Amino acid sequence: MTDPDDLLPEGLEDRLPCQAAALTAAMRGALDVLDSHGYDRVRPPLVEFERSLAGRMDGVQPRRMFRFVDPASLRTLALRSDMTPQIGRIAATGLADTPRPVRLCYAGEVVTIRADQLDPARQKLQLGAELVGSDSAEAAGEIVALAVEALAAAGARGISVDFTMPDLVDTLAADALPIPPEQVEAVRRELDMKDAAGLRQAGGEAYVPLLYAAGEFDEAIGRVAEVDSHGALASRIEGLRKAAARVPAGVRCTLDPAERHGFEYQSWFGFMLYAAGVRGAVGRGGTYCIRGSEERAAGFSLYLDGLAEAAADTPRRDTLYLPLGHDGNVAARLRAIGWRTVAALSEEDDASALGCTHRLEGSEVVPL
Repeated sequence: MTDPDDLLPEGLEDRLPCQAAALTAAMRGALDVLDSHGYDRVRPPLVEFERSLAGRMDGVQPRRMFRFVDPASLRTLALRSDMTPQIGRIAATGLADTPRPVRLCYAGEVVTIRADQLDPARQKLQLGAELVGSDSAEAAGEIVALAVEALAAAGARGISVDFTMPDLVDTLAADALPIPPEQVEAVRRELDMKDAAGLRQAGGEAYVPLLYAAGEFDEAIGRVAEVDSHGALASRIEGLRKAAARVPAGVRCTLDPAERHGFEYQSWFGFMLYAAGVRGAVGRGGTYCIRGSEERAAGFSLYLDGLAEAAADTPRRDTLYLPLGHDGNVAARLRAIGWRTVAALSEEDDASALGCTHRLEGSEVVPL
């Protein structure tokens, strides 16, 4: 019988061997891709001062973080809910004198107090890359192409990219389609909710055509250009087209210009990543500004836990059983060429029960 104290809190779970192995392989594959493109890995701490975590990016919400008082400094600490602000801090402090653009990557656990309605997990493995010092179309194109390549290396299949324009309303409201400042938030909200009636009621009649400017990228970006008769979005449209052109062939590209959920600190460019067999988005990215240093940057984050759900279908790995008294040098040579071994501890050990597929007999590998 399970002791109630052994139950895990809501939104937290153990990763058992198959899932843990899948996550480790996914992380290694993605990090190898990032390293091959010149992104250096950094490892920020799990806990920081709350003001630092909440102050580097617009839209970061302290109420989503676990917070507590540091007995040493008597200041409020927080468990990170997003590693991107930490990369911004590192770039602005420890790497302030590094020539720009600086390319950094990371991987680690993040925790939130409350889960999203569509995703019950409160702890996730976040892996990503940040290009600090530029938010140009070229930087955006590098980031989205790199995100797709890293996700594929992590084992994802059927990848698709959904682009968005996070500052769409703010840009149009400033001049091309003016609305009073006090109505901007309401128009932004109704656009995000895809509510035409609510949009009209909020004073955004001119923005209704944007609700229908979503779909396959080439068609959707054309409809956005039609709405943008004043040319206020011309540079953004051109930048999006350049970025989409960097996406590898065979990867589906769509555009939802009004999507805002999850893009609290992105600026002119954003995207979400999806993969076959994984519920919800598996990653997101875009351009943004690092507060404090006011540097422009582009980056992405992948959440690889969804890939672990497919681990139950992974075939059993070839594993070599080493009986008592086996030759240690032979076993070492076999491990060096890729064999996974399990050594016997007693004569009663059952090779099959221990998950082995082969047995070492002398210097020969014999199938069970």
